[in-house]
Amino acid sequence: MKIKSKILIIAGSDSSGGAGIQADIKTATSLGVYSMTAVTAVTVQNTKGVKSVIPVPPNEIYNQIIHTIKDIKPNAIKIGMLHSTRVIDNVSRSLNKMKVKKIILDPVMIAKGGSKLITNSAVKLMKKKLLNKVSLITPNIPEAEILTGIKIKNQNDMILAANEFIKLGVPNVLIKGGHLKSKKVHDIFVNKKEIKVFSNRRFNTKNTHGTGCTLSTAITSFFSCGKTLKKSCELGVKYVNSAILTNPKIGIGHGPINHLNSIELKKIYK
Repeated sequence: MKIKSKILIIAGSDSSGGAGIQADIKTATSLGVYSMTAVTAVTVQNTKGVKSVIPVPPNEIYNQIIHTIKDIKPNAIKIGMLHSTRVIDNVSRSLNKMKVKKIILDPVMIAKGGSKLITNSAVKLMKKKLLNKVSLITPNIPEAEILTGIKIKNQNDMILAANEFIKLGVPNVLIKGGHLKSKKVHDIFVNKKEIKVFSNRRFNTKNTHGTGCTLSTAITSFFSCGKTLKKSCELGVKYVNSAILTNPKIGIGHGPINHLNSIELKKIYK
């Protein structure tokens, strides 16, 4: 397989390998994309939950990003776990020094087991300093509720929350509907011009650890190769659903999905 593009991943590490940087690298690699990384935190966790979070010094996160891109320019950037105001400040500062326009933000706030991964002050700063710099944000329902203040009970509420993100400066929004109780999972893509609902059947499995990280990196990978954002979201959702369906049943808690399923990704030159 030839490398089609390059992405920079700014996210936390997951010692169990199912989410975070580890899931991001596996996803990009399976789709033929080369990944560079800037680690924001080291988490001690397994499929049963998070034991601890060890932050990387914010200036070293900044240095990882800047030193890497001086040598290898990414076609797109995926941002995941940003747990404090100083981390957000330094990531925002690094983005100001780059000319990369394709930026996907997965606002990681709560672990699968329920552990909170970000401070309240960091949430406020993310809204102020980061949202207007990204091409797309990919929150799940609890994250969308935290960031917009809108209680989400149905698809109409998802659209309302998406429009609130647009008011905050995000041009494109994909709200993931997995937390709503329904036979199908509805993920909704919204911008000022259109609304697109991706509907897929719900799989009866507890092995869904890392789905959010995986989806945002899959979208970044497709987007980095020239696909439109809407098409990138469609393909990303397809990739994740296949990964859930073929999950390897590892661990006794919320196990990982199967990142080794692959979708052919062809480079589009523009």
